[in-house]
Amino acid sequence: MDAKRPLLLVFAAVWFAGCTMIPEHTRPEAPVPAGWPSGPAYKETLSTQGPSPAADLQWRDFFGDERLQKIIETALNNNRDLRLAALNVERARAIYGIQRAELFPALNATASGSKERVAGEFTNNGEPKTVTRYGATLSVISWEIDFFGRIRSLSERALEEFLATEQARRSAQILLVSEVAAAYLSLAADRENLKLAETTLETQQAAYDLVKRRYEVGLASELDLQRAQTPVDTAQGDLARFTQRVAQDENALNLLVAYTPSEAIELLPADLSGVAPPKEVAAGTPSDVLLQRPDVMAAENLLRAANANIGAARAALFPRIALTTSAGTVSSELSGLFKSGSETWSFAPQILMPIFDARLWSALDASKTEKEIAIVQYEKAIQAAFREVADALAVQGTVDRQVAAQQSLVVASAKTYSLSNARFAKGIDNYLGVLDAQRSLYAAQQGLVALRLTKLANQARLYAVLGGGGG
Repeated sequence: MDAKRPLLLVFAAVWFAGCTMIPEHTRPEAPVPAGWPSGPAYKETLSTQGPSPAADLQWRDFFGDERLQKIIETALNNNRDLRLAALNVERARAIYGIQRAELFPALNATASGSKERVAGEFTNNGEPKTVTRYGATLSVISWEIDFFGRIRSLSERALEEFLATEQARRSAQILLVSEVAAAYLSLAADRENLKLAETTLETQQAAYDLVKRRYEVGLASELDLQRAQTPVDTAQGDLARFTQRVAQDENALNLLVAYTPSEAIELLPADLSGVAPPKEVAAGTPSDVLLQRPDVMAAENLLRAANANIGAARAALFPRIALTTSAGTVSSELSGLFKSGSETWSFAPQILMPIFDARLWSALDASKTEKEIAIVQYEKAIQAAFREVADALAVQGTVDRQVAAQQSLVVASAKTYSLSNARFAKGIDNYLGVLDAQRSLYAAQQGLVALRLTKLANQARLYAVLGGGGG
């Protein structure tokens, strides 16, 4: 039994050893203001009032449009980029498992058996005999005892890198949800612009036909006829342009969702007016929101990993102790050669003492520099996140006023066009007034579609930059 004590002592030492040389981690102070920007471009109530925070609101609850919900769900199931991110998580998990396994001994077991016919002249009684031998061995091969926490530090680094990879997967999902919503809304807006171009072309063609008839009977000049041709040509060009953009929007959505065109037709939006708007979200405070964004959390995980690497580099400067042990049993039916059930033990410790190795000190310096780099990257991630949220809040704080002003402009332009058309029909004005009014109306209508798209797309973007859409 005494031969077993060294192995038991080693197990006890490893069991109770928990110390490492990892420096204490302190989260760097966020290099951004304590509150969101304020002023004429922002809604003052967004930082303190509103619905649930974006990170707590599931994307199915945020996006109220049922067709968009189905498209997002399909994209999450089919998208190759997201699947690649998930596979990266699995790889990081496996790497962490390999690193953690080094804390424990690798046990090998071997067994053997044989039968041998012994002639009578070699036995005690002069009779031939069949001898059976068997043996079993359990061994620990070169197990490093982690007295100074080197392996634990490497395991901690692998864990933090795995967690960073998981946060990267969450970021990929948020980005995918945001891009699908943006592509869906862009398609809806371009389809509405296409309808507007078609309607405008029909109106302008009818106006051109009217001017042409008046020209033929001498009631309109050739200049009026040429002016009437201008909006027709413009509408035809816009019709081709928006037909192209609708096709490109469909291609972009199909790529994100991995749909075939025939499968996607029934889920595509007819126009922007038919899309159910997303819900409003609360901005919260920077300290609560930004630190919960997956990209910021991933940057902090990588900072922790760099910190753990310092502990591993420090521990490498101290002696490393490894040992090889084995235990076996042997049994034989041949009297005098072996004792049945006999045990054998071996215990071979090995100590690696680094007297001076410039590479180890350089590795320690490099690990400290890597930590400084990780701190800068963490701070940059927070600053970029703050900028993204602030920009989205600026849009949300002003877009409603822009939409209201544009709607008023559309109404005024439509009235102007109607009056100008009536004056031309009565022969009071030439066609130049009608042409100018029509151009203003068409531009105002297109501007309104663009602003409505901006409002809806910004709601989706604000939800994403506040950390919503993950999980």
